[in-house]
Amino acid sequence: MTSPQRTFPKEFLWGSATASYQIEGAYDEDGRTFSIWDTYCRTTGMVLNGDNGDVADDHYHRWAQDVALIKRLGLQAYRFSLAWPRIQPGGSGAFNPKGIAFYSRLVDALLEAGVQPVTTLYHWDLPQELEDAGGWANRETALRFADYAEHVAGRLGDRISVWTTLNEPWCSAFLGYGAGVHAPGRKDPLAALRAAHHLNLGHGLAGRAIRSVLGEQAQLSVTLNLHVTRPVEPDSAADRDAVRRLDAVGNRVFLGPMLDGRYPADLVADTASITDWSFVHDGDEATAAVPLSVLGINYYSTSRARRYTGAGPKEQADGHGDSDASPWVGADDVEFVQQPGPYTAMGWNIDPSGMTDLLTDIGSRYPTLPLMVTENGAAFYDQVSADGHVHDADRISYLHGHIEAIGKALDAGVDVRGYFLWSLLDNFEWAWGYDRRFGIIRVDYDTQLRTLKDSAYWYAELIRTRQLPAVDEIPLRDPAGVTG
Repeated sequence: MTSPQRTFPKEFLWGSATASYQIEGAYDEDGRTFSIWDTYCRTTGMVLNGDNGDVADDHYHRWAQDVALIKRLGLQAYRFSLAWPRIQPGGSGAFNPKGIAFYSRLVDALLEAGVQPVTTLYHWDLPQELEDAGGWANRETALRFADYAEHVAGRLGDRISVWTTLNEPWCSAFLGYGAGVHAPGRKDPLAALRAAHHLNLGHGLAGRAIRSVLGEQAQLSVTLNLHVTRPVEPDSAADRDAVRRLDAVGNRVFLGPMLDGRYPADLVADTASITDWSFVHDGDEATAAVPLSVLGINYYSTSRARRYTGAGPKEQADGHGDSDASPWVGADDVEFVQQPGPYTAMGWNIDPSGMTDLLTDIGSRYPTLPLMVTENGAAFYDQVSADGHVHDADRISYLHGHIEAIGKALDAGVDVRGYFLWSLLDNFEWAWGYDRRFGIIRVDYDTQLRTLKDSAYWYAELIRTRQLPAVDEIPLRDPAGVTG
């Protein structure tokens, strides 16, 4: 039975997270050039309602207001990403002093507010010029990424609490280059595997570049969206093998090189009809395995899979891919089966047990590596009530269940160091545009008015007391609208 009074350790870190393209706006200001998402959004039919991140939450101009909200909620850490095309227009050559100055001001303001800055070097906004030269499917991009990381480390230095190289490289490689449902919108299985490798290589090179500047004491991380997939029939060897295939191309394609220093043999065998992996050069896997201080894990939902028999149309009920392409390279004989509800507005099932299972599984595979939940949250169709508040009880219920699930992993002895709620603000939700809202702070996209939702007050109470409040335990509010 879930206890409403679960208490978390005093050293457990509470934060929230955002990403540059999703909140900043100012797409053409102060020297910033196009990213692949600027281009993708301008490609007809790719983003719902033709939305784009040109303005988003206008965080580039309203960052001081947003830091004040972060402080007001009592967040201990804030995870944000840097826009590569803002810092280094075009992805190579000269760096932009106005771009780095923006992030320097943000970091200083966070520190002054008593908030740990946790930065992500790459959250999907690749400079368009690098994509024109082949993108992550091109080895040169990994080298350019290392140069970018080295420069940023030299400018932001030890003011950053944790340096995260990549956010969800699986999405970058397989949704972007395999299924085409994320930027840059390519549908090429070989390019997806090449991209996955060069992201692994870029991670290792960037991590080593950061430590070359800051020393071995620099706290280094990467954030992976690891998939929790269960066989439709647990006693079926075919269904269990389907899950193995998905684990290989969904999880171990990054865990292997980054943590074990090698690609899994079964992944190489599963994809033999696509590539001989000759793009992996001698020493690449060892380079990718840069020692980590903490592993970031993003978790939202689970999936069920089975061996596809060829009878009837294949199901694709995992929320990824489209009718023309699948991100599951090397798993063509696998199909997904719809999970039972309830669901979020994304159509993702709500299953907190998957959080516990994932953390305990990774904790058992890598028992000496600390873990951090770097994203977890839910989109719902929030509405502003007549009283001016956003009563998002569904989101609070989701958060309660998943934070309790982390507590169960802690009970099992897993070394989980903290939790970053996704997201601080409603924002541009990639191919879904502005239709789906994940934030604990509502953003009116017409006026940029920020309104703290009930979930924001609930989360602030959890941080203040370190005790998990009941779902209906909402503290007294201050004014709903915050204009800054």
